[in-house]
Amino acid sequence: MAIAVVLLTLGLVIIVALLVAAGAGKLARMDGATYPAALTRAATAFAAVITLAAAITAALTTLFA
Repeated sequence: MAIAVVLLTLGLVIIVALLVAAGAGKLARMDGATYPAALTRAATAFAAVITLAAAITAALTTLFA
């Protein structure tokens, strides 16, 4: 049961990170950035969301452990 919750949460985080990355890339492109620059901004946004999720998980783990 617990592994299912972990996998579903991981899937949700990945989907949210992909949506944020797509939005960042689209906004960058609308702002006039080139495709490589927009892709770089999208990758940065994706990495930021994943890093934030990892930091929150670590904080909650130490809080409830």
